Amino acid sequence: MSLRFRLMRWLVCLCPLFAFGAAQNANDSSFPHPEKLSYRIEWRLVQAGTATIEMAHTTPDDWETKLNLESIGVVGRLYKVLDSYHVVTDDKFCASNSFFDAQEGKRHTLTRLIFKNAQHEVQYEERNVLKNSTTNKQLQVPPCTHEIAGGLAALRQSNLQPGKWASLPLTDGKKMAFVKIEGLDREPLTIDAKTYQTIRYEAFVFDNVLYKRKGRLLIWITDDSERLPVQIRLQVGFPIGNVTVQLEKDVKK
Repeated sequence: MSLRFRLMRWLVCLCPLFAFGAAQNANDSSFPHPEKLSYRIEWRLVQAGTATIEMAHTTPDDWETKLNLESIGVVGRLYKVLDSYHVVTDDKFCASNSFFDAQEGKRHTLTRLIFKNAQHEVQYEERNVLKNSTTNKQLQVPPCTHEIAGGLAALRQSNLQPGKWASLPLTDGKKMAFVKIEGLDREPLTIDAKTYQTIRYEAFVFDNVLYKRKGRLLIWITDDSERLPVQIRLQVGFPIGNVTVQLEKDVKK
């Protein structure tokens, strides 16, 4: 069960968090702008969790994004997940720092990334709260390397079209890779009786790129000026199968 929720956490961190961007008139409905996004997480046709993402400026040139992820219902009673993720980037999505407080079942870890962009280096620290042990790592990275969430933020602002692809330097603090993101097709998508006109993308983070496990990460973003990420789907093999994240509510702040 732990692996299943770790994959759900990756899914949420990888994609809805591309609600980043440069400063813009608050009255303009087009992306980017501060906002709050709420998602439901489904696994095997059961609502397994919720995710809430809030984005706001720390300065006119920086963004601060907070993600809260929680398991609910039967799944929550079987395996409690209460994750909190916080990241600060500049207006080009280059990461400054991130902090991840993960409480999952009997596990509780605190993970911090500190980016030293002048030295082209990221410092990784993971603390096991229950065992009171710490793991540290330093990794050389290219200029303006992104952490997972902030890096894929560029997808939402890029307006990448079907048949086109882009490559971004991404790191989780333990490994760095140039990740390919490809526009696949335009596709109408109906969620809760509302139909969105979307572009479907694939982010190639699995199959030993950033993560060893084989799988696919698909992302549906509205084909309009707002570029809302309305659905994300993780497709992996047995015993996990598909995990789907769908937009429930978006609020401009």
